[in-house]
Amino acid sequence: MEIKFTEEQLNTIDKSLLITMFLGLQEQVETLAKEVSSLDNQMQRLVEQLLLANQARFGRSSEKMSDPNQICFMEVDGQIVFFNEAEAVCDLEAPEPEELELKKPGGKKQAGKKDMDMSVLATKVIAYYMTEEELTAEFGENGWKQLPDVIAKRYRFVPAKVEAEEHHIGVYASKTDGHMKKADYPKALLHGSAVSASLAAAIMNGKYVNAVPLYRLEKEFERYGLAITRQNMANWMIRLSEEYLGILFDYLHTLLYGYHVIQADETPVLVHRDGRPAGSQGYMWVYRSGFLYSDRQIILYEYQKTRNASHPRTFLRDYSGICVTDGYQVYHTVEKEMEELTIVGCWVHARRRFDEALKTIPEPGRKKSMSYLIMKQIQAIYREEGKLKDLLPDERLKQRQVIIKPLVDALFVYLKQNEPAVPKSGKLHDGFTYILNQERYLRVFLEDGEVPMDNNASERAIRGFCVGKKNWQVIDTINGAKSSAIIYSIAETAKANNLKPYEYFEYLLTEIPKHVDEKDRSFLEDLLPWSNKLPENIRKPQK
Repeated sequence: MEIKFTEEQLNTIDKSLLITMFLGLQEQVETLAKEVSSLDNQMQRLVEQLLLANQARFGRSSEKMSDPNQICFMEVDGQIVFFNEAEAVCDLEAPEPEELELKKPGGKKQAGKKDMDMSVLATKVIAYYMTEEELTAEFGENGWKQLPDVIAKRYRFVPAKVEAEEHHIGVYASKTDGHMKKADYPKALLHGSAVSASLAAAIMNGKYVNAVPLYRLEKEFERYGLAITRQNMANWMIRLSEEYLGILFDYLHTLLYGYHVIQADETPVLVHRDGRPAGSQGYMWVYRSGFLYSDRQIILYEYQKTRNASHPRTFLRDYSGICVTDGYQVYHTVEKEMEELTIVGCWVHARRRFDEALKTIPEPGRKKSMSYLIMKQIQAIYREEGKLKDLLPDERLKQRQVIIKPLVDALFVYLKQNEPAVPKSGKLHDGFTYILNQERYLRVFLEDGEVPMDNNASERAIRGFCVGKKNWQVIDTINGAKSSAIIYSIAETAKANNLKPYEYFEYLLTEIPKHVDEKDRSFLEDLLPWSNKLPENIRKPQK
């Protein structure tokens, strides 16, 4: 029931009652102000979420501040198409290119580049010469001389094919005592299975490198006349990783401890049958050698049911050094427990929050915003760091101290001065909170020339798994998840060391079975991706 007082009634009310009424109204106003502020914050959050959702759906994924090649839309013949896609606005009358090798954007083609590219390929010479009769008819009797050949080069594609191997093993018997002897021969990879190293390598390359699901590989093998089911392939992958590739995985794990700097990341994965309710989320963790080490790269995956601190604690229990992460709290927990472990923060993750904040601001006001200014400051730090990528660690550290540290110091001074004025909700506040809380970890790279500024290398290392995950969606069993971790580890390590994954898998599955019963694992040294004893056909050609 609403009560209203006239001016005459208010003049007759006792002073103490008026005071009580005023204080009550004041309290109501304060409560309403808080409610309005809360609703305003909620509205701001909803607007930001809507803008970011639209950006994620329709905008570019790059976090660069400007992108002249950004995909945009245009109308062609009444159809909406991508402006910068060749298929959309192609010219059917345009001449065909003379060569098919990939080129870097910009810059002139070096002289002899096509010849250099073709020189690494196996070459089949096909000759075209005129007969004596044709030459005489053209030039007369003895009226011609041979000039140097004109050489026209073409790329020839040889489709894959499948062959059957029939191994005939000689059997011999003594004429005197009747004992028998078989000739030495390579035993089957898996007992009772016809799978070979080459076939297994093809499956591994298809699924774990090219992200082709097993059901599509099954159909592909059908076209070659092979009745290989996805169940067959899944079983082979599990058994081969457990019996052979896991030996190399464990060896690489031990070698990883010898690196002064490593990097870590994780991504969710669904495993159908892991002993938990359907839809329970597991995680694939990745650990790799520091990005600034140009050779002898190691990339290792590990499947775990959860994302808690026990997993990096176990994986890193024998490690002493520096680990670059994305700021996830479990790594900080482990750091407190391990005196010899130092955790480093990621500047990309720090910058990403301000990029998200910037996307929630209408276009006209973006360049005047605090988010934009902070991103420009971080961009300047990255620009100077990029100039140091080819330096040795000691020289890189000196340059960081002289050039980059003042920029970092200035950024944090600005952040601390302006933090009180930032609204207590929204993406901008999230950015300030994250970067200020991570300051200690973000500054470590200024003290060590071997430490990268960010954890992008780990995100790239896990990208192959994420692409594959979109195609096959879910892993059926824990054993399947663990075998996938091993095979992805070998594949990504091979790629990082400029090897051809298929050839490397085939070689490993040929050589490891010869030594699998040996307790001494020193033979693995000759099988490491950087070993000079690897066959040359495993290495990618150097252009």
